[in-house]
Parts: sequence; C-alpha cells; structure tokens
Amino acid sequence: MLLQTGNLLRLARAGYILAREGVFTTLDPNLVPPAAAPLVRFANLFAKGKGENAGEALVRALSQIGPSYVKLGQFLATRPDVVGGEIADALTALQDRMAPFGRDKAVEIVEKALGRKIDEAFTSFGEPVAAASVAQVHMATARYAGRERRVAVKVLRPGVEGQFARDLRDMYMVARLAERWSAEARRLRMIEVVDTLARTVKLETDFRLEAAAASEFAENVKNDPDIRVPHVDWDRTDREVLTLEWIEGAPLSDLERVAMEGHDLKKLGAHVLQSFLRHAMRDGFFHADMHQGNLFVDRQGRLVAIDFGIMGRLGAKERRFLAEILYGFIVRDYKRVAEVHFEAGYVPATHSIEEFSQALRAIGEPLHTVNASDISMARLLTLLFEVTALFDMRTRTELVLLQKTMVVAEGVARTLDPKLDIWKTCDPVVRGWIEENLGPKAKIEDAGKSVMELAKLATHLPKTLADAELAIERISKMADKGVDLSSASVDAMAETRRRSDNRLLIGLTAIALLAAWLFG
Repeated sequence: MLLQTGNLLRLARAGYILAREGVFTTLDPNLVPPAAAPLVRFANLFAKGKGENAGEALVRALSQIGPSYVKLGQFLATRPDVVGGEIADALTALQDRMAPFGRDKAVEIVEKALGRKIDEAFTSFGEPVAAASVAQVHMATARYAGRERRVAVKVLRPGVEGQFARDLRDMYMVARLAERWSAEARRLRMIEVVDTLARTVKLETDFRLEAAAASEFAENVKNDPDIRVPHVDWDRTDREVLTLEWIEGAPLSDLERVAMEGHDLKKLGAHVLQSFLRHAMRDGFFHADMHQGNLFVDRQGRLVAIDFGIMGRLGAKERRFLAEILYGFIVRDYKRVAEVHFEAGYVPATHSIEEFSQALRAIGEPLHTVNASDISMARLLTLLFEVTALFDMRTRTELVLLQKTMVVAEGVARTLDPKLDIWKTCDPVVRGWIEENLGPKAKIEDAGKSVMELAKLATHLPKTLADAELAIERISKMADKGVDLSSASVDAMAETRRRSDNRLLIGLTAIALLAAWLFG
C-alpha cells in the first residue's frame, strides 16, 4: 500500500507539472475517453498558458519533473507512432544536462569500480567536461605501451539506478491502466514501450553493456572506409566506469569547423545516410541515436560515432522487410511492397493485398512527382506506418525505432547537403543488399546450406532407423510377455518414439522442401 501511495503521489506531482505547463490544453475533451474528459477539463484549470504548442509544453514539463522523465521524453522522440510526429520532433530538443557531481566523487567511484587508486589507473584525471542525468565525462590520460594517450572516462552518477527504478515502476502502473481501459493503448503496446525504455535504461546504467555494444559495432564496421568507432579500454571499464579513446575531430554540430577543416559536406551527408542503412540491413545492428552531437569527423574525413547507449537490432525478417519496401518504392512496385507486409505477417491476412497496394500507391506516387531534393525517406516511412495502422498492423517497436533513427540520420544528412537526393543515395546500398541476399547468388548459397543440413540429417538417419527398429522390437516383446505400465516405462517409450518420429519427419520434410525449391 505504501508503494502504491508513493506511486500515486509522484504521478500526481508529474500530472500537476504537465497540467501547469499546458500540455493538455490542445486536447479536445470531446475526443478523449468519456471517463478522462472531466480530468482534462480540470487539469486545464491549472495551465499557465493556453493554446501553446503541445510539444514545447511537454519539453518544459518533462525537464522539470526529473531526469527519468527527460529520458522518457528522449525515448518517446523515437516513437512518433505513440505521440505523433509533431510532438516527437519537439521532444528531440530535450537536453539531458545536469550539474556535475564533482571530481572527488567521480574519483571515489572510479577507484571502487576498478579496484585501484586513480593514479594507478590514469596518469591524469581532469575535471568533468560534460554532465547528464546518467553520467558525466572526464578527460584523462593513460599509459599504453609506454606512451601516454588521452581518453574519455564516463562515470555513472551516484544513486541514478534507484531513481530510475522507482520512476519506471510509476510508468509501468500508468501503462497497465492505459492498456486495461484503452484499445488504442493496447494497439500501441504501452507496456512494451515501458519495457523498451527499461531495457534502454539498463544498457545506459551498466557501462559494460555499452562497451560491449561499442565493441560489436566497431567489429561490424572495421572494414568500412567511411566510419569508425572509438577503441574500448576494457582494462579501465566496469559497470560504473567506461573508458574510451578520446576523439580528435570536429563534431557535426559545428558545421563551420567541419568546413574549415576542409571536409566535403556533401560527401559526409551521403556517408551518414548510407552508413545507417548499411548497418541496419547488413549487420542488423545500428546506432539509434545518430544526432549531430554523437557524430564527429576525424582528420581522414571518416565519421566517428560515440555514445552507444541506444542501439537498434533487426532480425533477418525485418532486414528483408526494410530492403524490399525501400526498393519497392524506388522502382514503384507497390504490389510487391504490399506482399512483403503480408508475408512478414505484419498485416492480417483478412485484408486485401490489392487494397493495401492501392493505399501504398497513394504514398509512393507523389514522391516521384517532386524534385529529388524534396524527397524524404523518413517521411515515406512515417506515412507508411500511418497507412498500415488503417490495416490493423500492430506496432513493431524495432521498426519504429528504425524509422525514427532514419528521421534523425536524414536530418543530419540534409544539414550537410540540403539538396541531397535520397533515392540516389539509398539506391546502391539497398540494391546491393537485395542482390547479395535475395538474388541468384544468394539462392545458390542457400541451396548449398540446405545440402549441408541434409548431409547432417543423413548421418543421423541410420541411427534413427535403428532406434525405431529397436523400439518396435521392444514393443513386440512386451506384447508377448506383458506390458509394464509404470509411469517411467510409459515416459521412456514416448520419448523414444518422439525422437525417432521427429528426426525422420525433419529429414523427410527437408528433402521435400529442397526438391520443391530446385524443381518447382
């Protein structure tokens, strides 16, 4: 009961701040559920200003409620399907800045985490250069093979985990109530939204996980000529401390400096968008917070990504889905785009492919009647999700995160090259992935893999048949001498029969499928 009372008090405070800042003034009480209409009218009595931009009001309110809600706002900026495109865009302005907690406390945390004195870990350890709700960053130097190098040391803010855990409990309570009473909340999977936020917070508050994400990302891009990732110093990294190579380069947020250092802005714009698509489709693992502050340009003109707290993953099905819908819109094959949605199971089979194809044509055709510089891939995906909602496509959080990241990546690319041709920029990456993964070469490789799997199954067939023969022989003997119907005997018989049947069935099914693929 005390927990529930605490939840309610905190939520009441949050609700009051939201009302005071005018977040609910743009809501029409007649369009909200009947039970909520009186609450909206009551809340608006406390509003300081009315008729203001809801997104700006929400940014002000979340900044005042606390760090956890700032994180919530930043996360919702990646979910335009939940809050709408206009509010999502406004939430990108949320600044996660807090006063630093001081060098002495940071030194105490580092020494405890690494199990050694600060002078043993680093040859120098400076004052904080940046501070946010989760951590602050210090510039330091460390000795590597007899040479001193600068490093960035990220230190977890004390007490932050408990604060996030408490606020997440409040958010779960609201999400459960919303899904209980609102069909729209169930369609948007509000509990899953909080689940995803909780996973993000866990990743951001355990720097070993962020280091692992950076390491995996670095391994994926090690052969890419246009992007690299700072080296992780695992010896000086723990749950509360993350040590990375210090980046020497110009931040993309400072375009004047980027230009003064002689970098080609147009080429960089293309690199930002192509790198994102390559990571999403080729690797299925992409940086999901690609704003200008997290991207630098080194002296060789390569992009350097930092801050791996928010990452996105796509499975094989999602990668194929992304590639085929983008390629389908590029070549105006709306029927194929529709079929991909149905094949992936995203749109229920109760709907008509032809009608869905017609709706997709309404999105795609206008894109081919405007100048190349006016085409927005992010806008395309936004419209696509709006249309799919009409055809009962349930929210896919991984695809929405992908869509929002593309919005950010495209925005960064446009700041570098306002006349960027999105179709032309995306085409080689998308077309190359399709040729490699869905073309004749891929089919031959798939056939080779199938043959190898069949060979493995074939090595088990003699034993499978022998097991089956032995089982039949034992059953015949039991029929002659009487059957022991103890539970152990029954379980053993069932297990033997199931294994034999399953192996035989899998082998025959694989053979049939390969034959159908080769000769069908």
